[in-house]
Amino acid sequence: MSQFRVRIASVAALVLVLGFLAASNFFGPEAREESPLLPDEVMRLGLDLQGGIHWVLGVQLAAAELHELEYLSGAIERSAEDGGYELSRVAVEDGQLVIDGAGPDDLREVRVFADEHGGLDVVSELQDRIVLQLSGDWRKQVRERGMAQVLEVLRRRIDDPVTGIPESVITRQGDDRILVQIPGGDAEREKARRLLKTTGFLEFKIVQDVAQTVELLEAKYEGELPDQTEVISEQDKESERVLTAYLVSTKAAITGDYLDDARVQFDRQGRPVVGFTFNGEGGRIFGELTSENIGNQLAIILDERVYSAPNIRSQINMRGQIEGRFTPEEAAELAVVLRAGSLAVPVEIEEERTVGPALGADSIARGVRASVVGLALILVFVVVYYRLSGVYAAIALVSNLLMLIGIMSLSEATLTLPGLAGIVLTVGMAVDANVIIFERIREELRSGKTPRGAIATGFSKATWTVLDANITTLITALVLFQYGTGPIKGFAVTLAIGIVTSVFAAMVITRLLFEIHPGVRQVESLSI
Repeated sequence: MSQFRVRIASVAALVLVLGFLAASNFFGPEAREESPLLPDEVMRLGLDLQGGIHWVLGVQLAAAELHELEYLSGAIERSAEDGGYELSRVAVEDGQLVIDGAGPDDLREVRVFADEHGGLDVVSELQDRIVLQLSGDWRKQVRERGMAQVLEVLRRRIDDPVTGIPESVITRQGDDRILVQIPGGDAEREKARRLLKTTGFLEFKIVQDVAQTVELLEAKYEGELPDQTEVISEQDKESERVLTAYLVSTKAAITGDYLDDARVQFDRQGRPVVGFTFNGEGGRIFGELTSENIGNQLAIILDERVYSAPNIRSQINMRGQIEGRFTPEEAAELAVVLRAGSLAVPVEIEEERTVGPALGADSIARGVRASVVGLALILVFVVVYYRLSGVYAAIALVSNLLMLIGIMSLSEATLTLPGLAGIVLTVGMAVDANVIIFERIREELRSGKTPRGAIATGFSKATWTVLDANITTLITALVLFQYGTGPIKGFAVTLAIGIVTSVFAAMVITRLLFEIHPGVRQVESLSI
């Protein structure tokens, strides 16, 4: 008897706690802040319920083709050095690769390279010049790789668990566009803009000369900088005033492509910095660079802007820091950008729409109304048809709904409009298990068993039928969550949680209610 009471107390406590979490969603932020009993975090709402931003981003895939041509130009130059033939000029012009050679034999070697590579077609060929372009199939592959990279980088940045915006939708739309939907208000919009605006191209260059302004530095060289050099500057974040100008090589000694990780750290004064770690190859290159330039300044450049230029005091292999007068939030966002990788292909916002919270409030009201009406109709049906046993089923159904919302609040899941549809569907499906159980008990009563025996046998025989029906649906929900996007995932999450709570309510709560007062009175309506 004591074990039975413990079971009842445990189930009641579980339902009450989850019911309390479910009810906390109906209190406003002010009430949750004032009351120590109410949780701070509740169920999040998706874009379609709380409003947010709808962006269509255009991906400049022509830049991906240009990068591929630049890479191939370098490959051809390296091939010429290794093969011992000469090329007077290799340049990318108007989307084509123009190569001037010293003689027919040299250009013949270029044709061999193009044939072996398989991605270059000869456009024209003169006595001392050959013009190449990307083949159709290779151009298509380059564009696909560019789209895949942009999608992956944006997902890493915006969905980052630390500083990202949870439950955002980032999906491909057509050949060269990306759809981004971000729930939230102005703060989330500005954060997303910063994450999109930052290309994230990190470079490390040895400083060759330094001055207070760009003009002073250029004046040192009378307006003609040394070959293969450029002037970059460190600027104040707020006023954009140039703090220091640096003369560096146009080619980076090492880039962020070799980064393995980036995290927010704090220096000895407690100021936030971004600590980075190179992979094995990057550590080797960085170690050689720093060992050969001890005493010189190393400019750390992100998107053509110098963040810091510390003096190299000793050899550095795997780890380093980026200082830049950051706030903790800015340092965290920069770490996200570096971890996610650079956007080799630029993107721009082609379409922007704002989903207002009023539309979301109307959707919530309609969804709640549909859930209440659906639940009320089901409760009336089971009570009228099964009478007292139907009352037990009604209690289990209400408990199921409370547990469903409570678990979503506890896990901080995001409720979307399809998720509301999932709740309505769960309410409709939740009665199925009770109907199966009641019909099994009815069969046992017809065979002459006692009420207590009919209840035990009915639940026992119905268990595998109920589990089979719900596990197959649960598998479907998991597949939808794994391969679906945004709204589909919202529906899958609600459906999966609803299936679990429905089975628990039918097999545990309804069973306990029958066992509280077992006898004829509880199952008399099932003997029809």
